[in-house]
Amino acid sequence: MRYMSLDRRGQEELLAELASMPDLLEERFRGLEAERAARRPDRDLFAPVEHCWHLADLEVEGFGERIRRLAEELEPQLPDFDGGRLAEERRYRSRPLADGIAAFRSARRANLSRLRALTAEQWLRGGTQEGVGRLSLCDLPAMMAEHDAAHREEIETWRAT
Repeated sequence: MRYMSLDRRGQEELLAELASMPDLLEERFRGLEAERAARRPDRDLFAPVEHCWHLADLEVEGFGERIRRLAEELEPQLPDFDGGRLAEERRYRSRPLADGIAAFRSARRANLSRLRALTAEQWLRGGTQEGVGRLSLCDLPAMMAEHDAAHREEIETWRAT
């Protein structure tokens, strides 16, 4: 409910923060050759290219689907998104870094457009997410920002290695 407790300016600041994440990826990974982009700093952390493709897929299949279903359905049951498993299955480390950033940028823009178009009633619609529990559509911007913050931290750890 954090989003709804913010005034209009605070809501716009949160959405602007979300909009800035693709720029951060582009800035941090600019000029990175494919071999280095695919190298993990250790086995428990994503390689740069994995961050980008994970964020892109989560934006579409996770956050995008949650936004759509919560806005359109009554009390949907939302599946979890297993990012680690998908990174292996989809072979993120063999994919182009720039394409991952572009896919994330496009999906994030689409989600922000959807969020900005919601009615007051839709913001309050809820459902249940596997592994999380009860949530409302208005919880999603803060969840997205928290997820971005975790990736920002991991990216800074990668840069320090």
